Amino acid sequence: MTVALGLESSANKIGVGIMRHDAAGVATVLANVRRTYVTPPGTGFLPKDTAKHHRNCVIPLVLEALQVAGLSVTDLDVICFTKGPGMGGPLHVSALIARTLSLLWNIPLVGVNHCIGHIEMGRMITGAQNPVVLYVSGGNTQVIAYAEKRYQIFGETLDIAIGNCLDRFARIINLSNDPSPGYNIEQCAKKGSKFVDLPYTVKGMDMSFSGILSHLEKTAKTMLSEFSKEDLCFSLQENLFAMLVEVTERAMAHVGAREVLIVGGVGCNERLQEMMGLMVQQRGGHLFATDESFCIDNGIMIAQAGLLMFKSGHTTPLEDTWCTQRYRTDSVLVSWRD
Repeated sequence: MTVALGLESSANKIGVGIMRHDAAGVATVLANVRRTYVTPPGTGFLPKDTAKHHRNCVIPLVLEALQVAGLSVTDLDVICFTKGPGMGGPLHVSALIARTLSLLWNIPLVGVNHCIGHIEMGRMITGAQNPVVLYVSGGNTQVIAYAEKRYQIFGETLDIAIGNCLDRFARIINLSNDPSPGYNIEQCAKKGSKFVDLPYTVKGMDMSFSGILSHLEKTAKTMLSEFSKEDLCFSLQENLFAMLVEVTERAMAHVGAREVLIVGGVGCNERLQEMMGLMVQQRGGHLFATDESFCIDNGIMIAQAGLLMFKSGHTTPLEDTWCTQRYRTDSVLVSWRD
């Protein structure tokens, strides 16, 4: 058996997870704990304040994860941390703690690409074999398929991520950040009944969300005299998710896939899952998605991807345990897959 401790702190969540692989490669989640930095309505989260929150939480979370898993330090075989991409200040927290624990406990390190963590966690939880992956979060929007030892990006946002678009729209209409802006938009959208025409920008296999956001920043106050907040949330979701479905379907056709896996924090959205599921069903395929325990950033996804890397012979030397805000999904050699 091989056991990994995973540390994730790339954005406003700090997570610690413990994963075990048995001799046959079967994965078991032993612990998955996290905390979220929540700011007042109408505001975002600054890197320095988010990093301070994470520093205050990370040691108690490591101890909690070990307690939940019923393990001691001597049971750990590898420590995995998010190397990037993400926000600089928060990223440094998990990297620093990983280095410190590695030196204290004499345990090897593995730096993990955050996006790869989401993909491998989704594959493990759902059992998806070789899906087209829709990765949607606050910092990333990518349509991905595996080929030639890489998770190749077939389409992506040309500017801001879909989660960032949703979060900033929540600020415009002053929705709460607790538990998350995207969740509160989703709940509002369920009560909407009128559809508002909004910009729809798909360019080949790529998408653009900044124009939609700019349009709403300029017109939301005026539109609220005719439409409700619920109507605007409903219309924004329908518009953005239709763009995602279009590009994902094109990727399915291109690679001949029959499976779609949705990962990332926005992947929790039930309406997105419903719309994607209808498209996949019409193509005779199958949709895979997870709940908020695994969609939203967490330490267990870093432990899972790190274990796969570690078992294929990869470790990260101490001098290479720096982190980076820019770390492309397709830059990682996926040595653990055929």
